[in-house]
Amino acid sequence: MSKNLSLKKIVPVIVIVFLITSTFGIGFYFGKNQKKGVEAIDNVINKEDTLNTTKADFSDFWRAWNILNEKYVSPDEITDQDKVWSAIQGLASSYKDPYTVFMPPAESEMFNDDIQGSFSGVGMEIGIRDGIITVVSPLKNTPAEKAGIKPGDKIIKIDEEITSNFNTDQAVKLIRGEKGTAVKLTISREGVADLIEISVIRDNINIPTIDTEKRGDVFIISLYNFSATSPNLFKDALREFVESKTNKLVLDLRGNPGGYLEASVDMASWFLPAGKVIVTEDYGANEEDKVHRSKGYNIFNNNLKFVILVNGGSASASEILAGALKEHGIAKIVGTKTFGKGSVQELINLTPDTSLKITVAKWLTPNGNSISNNGLEPDVNVEITQEQFEDGLDPQLDKAIELLR
Repeated sequence: MSKNLSLKKIVPVIVIVFLITSTFGIGFYFGKNQKKGVEAIDNVINKEDTLNTTKADFSDFWRAWNILNEKYVSPDEITDQDKVWSAIQGLASSYKDPYTVFMPPAESEMFNDDIQGSFSGVGMEIGIRDGIITVVSPLKNTPAEKAGIKPGDKIIKIDEEITSNFNTDQAVKLIRGEKGTAVKLTISREGVADLIEISVIRDNINIPTIDTEKRGDVFIISLYNFSATSPNLFKDALREFVESKTNKLVLDLRGNPGGYLEASVDMASWFLPAGKVIVTEDYGANEEDKVHRSKGYNIFNNNLKFVILVNGGSASASEILAGALKEHGIAKIVGTKTFGKGSVQELINLTPDTSLKITVAKWLTPNGNSISNNGLEPDVNVEITQEQFEDGLDPQLDKAIELLR
């Protein structure tokens, strides 16, 4: 992965637990000016008059600090710097946003390793839903998928650790590990009364990107992520579609956790005139919204018949692409409601070996709908039962083909 690539904005798609994870699912972008961020923090630390602008009473903090130092007995040595890092973690958690986190040195180093693209782990993506660590989607042909992990599974325990108060970074730290080792996940699954224990053997993860096939007169593109190479691969798939001499297209985004914003904008541009809104970054009162518009490749005419497949594992960039093409009347959506992850994180180096990941904006569809708040509702809702899945049946794809014909 190039250094330039690591500086691009990344669609926030929760946290991919390849363990280590890849950039397309990290869910942040690097600070607009990291140096300025560090300087600002240094100014706060170094100028006492800045602290005087807060309404908080810091004497309570120092009183607690002194009492703990005086009375607490621990067999382990806790340094003053450890206490500072923990205090900042508590400050970040007070915003009650699972994607706004402080990473002390060990976690920050792990995160930086992740975005440089090392792949060893279980191959699934997790997020926070209703305060619970939840599987967004296992990746195709990964240990997680082969072990039977499914989108929507709620992770109650990781080995013997209860996850009730975990954020995604804490869960990642426990799930990741060396190739060949096992991690035991205790799962709560909708429709199943008892908890399920699943042991997953960690392995190197080969990330799938795209597959194509033709069923009769219907051409199917299955897109598994929005990586840096996805736009070119998608362009090649569209060329294959055009050469197939059919006007019926299915884009399968089920289980696609998202990735680079730029990739979703580029892909949408094949179907939209120049200037059409694809997605808006809503920064609230902090700064002006940023609108991302079609590049205007727009190679298809009104004869195109187009269905997009989604499910609860379709997140972020998948929701941006599907939402834009749905709201512009280009494609119908079939499947089940998407995950609903549409916030933007900014990564700021607090010190040379620590960092803050902060939610700074929300994604809005062309019609101004918040992806984070609601996800996307399909035009045609089609469920897949456990029995159908185990029998290799796919009623969602069957419905898409039926609509196209």
